[in-house]
Amino acid sequence: MPREVRLGDRLVGDGHPTYVIAEIGINHNGELETAKQMIDAAVHAGADAVKFQKRTPELCVPPEQRGQMRETPWGYIPYLDYRYKVEFNEADYREIDAYCKGHRIQWFASVWDEPSVDFLEAFHPVCYKVPSASLTDHALLRHVRKMKRPVILSTGMSTMEQIRAAVKVLGPDDLILAHETSTYPCEPEELNLRMVETLRREFPCPVGYSGHEVGLVPSAVAVALGSCMVERHITLDRAMWGSDQAASVEPGGFERLVKYIRVSELAVGDGVKQVYASERPSLKRLRRVDN
Repeated sequence: MPREVRLGDRLVGDGHPTYVIAEIGINHNGELETAKQMIDAAVHAGADAVKFQKRTPELCVPPEQRGQMRETPWGYIPYLDYRYKVEFNEADYREIDAYCKGHRIQWFASVWDEPSVDFLEAFHPVCYKVPSASLTDHALLRHVRKMKRPVILSTGMSTMEQIRAAVKVLGPDDLILAHETSTYPCEPEELNLRMVETLRREFPCPVGYSGHEVGLVPSAVAVALGSCMVERHITLDRAMWGSDQAASVEPGGFERLVKYIRVSELAVGDGVKQVYASERPSLKRLRRVDN
């Protein structure tokens, strides 16, 4: 059986083009027009989808952190207030939905709590993304599965035992695992790209890669190691305010990233040795002994 999952009109998995996700996340800083510019950049680069993050702040922010003061673009405010500032409402998402449809790019979001799943279900997303932070929230995993949509599960800051438990809850059908290291930005020695191969050996579902490194090469290497999906944060300018900006890719870089991925897909090949037609002139000119 092929390892593949259908996301809308796309098949993702072995034998299919790498599914490239431009994660906008919260890099928009609560500005809808900024989000639209990031969508434009993702479309221009050739990404297959953009991804946001959806939280219910009063559920996701621990009580002891809610009142902590933080310097933000909106002034020195409590952390809980900041979390509300970067959340889009229903009207915003309706505009995002229409904008993405108009630009023929898929969109979905990471869901951090059950009400966020219910909120997004009204938009009929092609899938749900479960962030690494929620991998051990089995109640959330079961709630996501009730929607009967494909699921992408990030595996950062998790043990193999925790990943196995999460896959057991979700089941392997319509599931894509995403290897990642949840450090922003992540040093090369902690990327551990061979985990793509490890996850592919253990689980029967497609495996992708969610990268937070500085630079583009490791994401292309992940494709060579068998990743069917690459997700990278996108930003208009890495100097923008926000915790994820430093691990993000600017528009020109994202365009190069997609090109590197497409070249890597072609270069990997099928592993079957053959003499190509392009080699025959050199073969005729250079080989002196042919046994």
